Amino acid sequence: MKIGGLQKVSLIDYPGEISSVIFCQGCNFRCPYCHNPELVDPELFSACLCEDSILSFHRSRIGKLDAVTVTGGEPTIQQDLASFLKCLKAMGYQIKIDTNGSMPGVLARLIAEHLVDYIAMDIKGPLEKYGKITGMAGVSEQIAESVRLILSSNVNYEFRTTVVDSLLTEEDLLNVGDLIAQSRRYALQPFVPSKALRPQYLEEKSLSLETLARVRGQLGKKIDSVIIRPST
Repeated sequence: MKIGGLQKVSLIDYPGEISSVIFCQGCNFRCPYCHNPELVDPELFSACLCEDSILSFHRSRIGKLDAVTVTGGEPTIQQDLASFLKCLKAMGYQIKIDTNGSMPGVLARLIAEHLVDYIAMDIKGPLEKYGKITGMAGVSEQIAESVRLILSSNVNYEFRTTVVDSLLTEEDLLNVGDLIAQSRRYALQPFVPSKALRPQYLEEKSLSLETLARVRGQLGKKIDSVIIRPST
């Protein structure tokens, strides 16, 4: 595992649980608004943290932490992800994965082997815009397959979209709703220009809250719970 950072405690990353947050280094997408550029751009990478020390920390927090959130970067491109999660599960932790959904085969394994308890999948936009938004063409089938896997699993989950005005329209968000129809939970996340992979995106903004509220009302007809996640 290439681990670029550790947050020792979080009250917001795993819904309803006290968790740590492990940040994986490396991503196969290049979303220009990414708020963790130091985990995506190899030129910004710092020295990786020792996997053994991360596991040792979690052994020392058994009974104090409930869960571990594994985020990135993109966790599912890590070759040792499954074995690493097995170690954490053996300690009794619940596991949440944040993923872009580009590796459905990995997700299928994690679900089948009961290595993940919560999946948060970022939906970048409608499938036809993935190449423009992520810089990676030809992933539509993988994204759709990951959505199907998650919807058919018994794992708790949410889908979420970071909304940048210049990349997504109201119609785009409604099209995402068609992709994830009948899902339990969808979070619309207004873009906050604090950090970005492409510095020019620090000048970007989200769609208006009025527009997002209108979208939420429309999506609520086909998705159980649609929220506008507060900006942080």
